[in-house]
Amino acid sequence: MPEPGTMRAIWYERPGPAREVLQLGERPVPQPAPGEVRVRLLASGVNPADIYRRAGTAYANEWPLIVPNSDGAGVVEALGEGVDQALLGRRVWLYNAQRGRPFGTAAEYTCVPAEYVHDLPEDIPFEVGACLGIPCMTAHRCLFADGPVRGLRVLVSGGGGAVGNYALQLARWGGAAQVLATASGGWKSEDARAAGAEQVFDYRAPDCVERIMAWTGGAGVDRVIEVDVGGNVALWSAVIALNGSVIGYASRGNLTPAIPVSGTLMRKNVNLRGVVLNSAPAAARRQAMLDITRWLREGARLHRIAATFPLAETAAAHEAVEAGTKRGTVVVLPQQ
Repeated sequence: MPEPGTMRAIWYERPGPAREVLQLGERPVPQPAPGEVRVRLLASGVNPADIYRRAGTAYANEWPLIVPNSDGAGVVEALGEGVDQALLGRRVWLYNAQRGRPFGTAAEYTCVPAEYVHDLPEDIPFEVGACLGIPCMTAHRCLFADGPVRGLRVLVSGGGGAVGNYALQLARWGGAAQVLATASGGWKSEDARAAGAEQVFDYRAPDCVERIMAWTGGAGVDRVIEVDVGGNVALWSAVIALNGSVIGYASRGNLTPAIPVSGTLMRKNVNLRGVVLNSAPAAARRQAMLDITRWLREGARLHRIAATFPLAETAAAHEAVEAGTKRGTVVVLPQQ
């Protein structure tokens, strides 16, 4: 088969609004460097972190030209030097395409280190594979960074969101004794229950703390997976159990919160941990990929795809994430 010369891709050369800066055109097909694979992309996941990078609200432009989106799924079609030949032709899901390198998954092809891809089971659609990187791997790291959850009481803040939904399912899979969630009602509470929450609490209710404590028999929760560390300080600091852990992967409500160090962290021996996937330990990320693929193979799972867009409508896909109302993960289809 002859090597493809060019591919369709989306890129931007400066940060800004999606429709102003995202361009569609032809780019050279990337060639895998030593230790890399080239993937023909069938799906590209769009996550909030991709939006912040493109908008320039949290990151400066790191390269003169950037192909956005970090997550994806497709078929390995070329190998760099030193890569196991068994990977050629494999269905895979991948992450971190646009982390530490300029070319992400909003294109027909991308190259990533071989350790950033993992087998996608035959019965899992590529669109689902593109949802597994940032959302599912973040959920895994939050749950298991401080050890197994078997026998523990777990509270997932924002259980209706993409990360929260996977955290609830993985907590069940990991053998947690109680799996609880907070949400704001409506479909978010419905999705939290569908993902395995035995009880969902409205975090805005004035008696939310009392209800969680009552549900846990006054013991509190051993592990909190927190979507808004700063905004929810009063809640998590009140319900965390002795020797518990609070693991946060976002903080939009308050970026400089007052943390009750003496009354909560020290007196209760609480661990407060932050998680950002792309800088998490490499061994932890690899374990997440192994566990997630095993979890996928063991039974039916809940995957919410909010919407799919052809490559030419990547700007609309970014806007759908920015709107803040998506139910699941937004996916771009690079071959359409």
